[in-house]
Amino acid sequence: MYKNKIVLFIVIFLLTVFNGYSQCAMCKAVVESGDISMAEGVNNGITYLMIFPYLLIGVLFYTLYRYKKKAKN
Repeated sequence: MYKNKIVLFIVIFLLTVFNGYSQCAMCKAVVESGDISMAEGVNNGITYLMIFPYLLIGVLFYTLYRYKKKAKN
């Protein structure tokens, strides 16, 4: 039952999306001179780039989980 709660929490955490405004200084300077749709595109691009580190960490934990489960048997 405890594992089910952890899995449910992780799934909800990963599926929860919020609108973040993350820009570096250079991106912010470029976007401030442009239109709103370009600013939203830059923000979405940064958000998509941040997905890959989380996916890599997830794969690492899954691999460790499988390795430990296999070592128990």
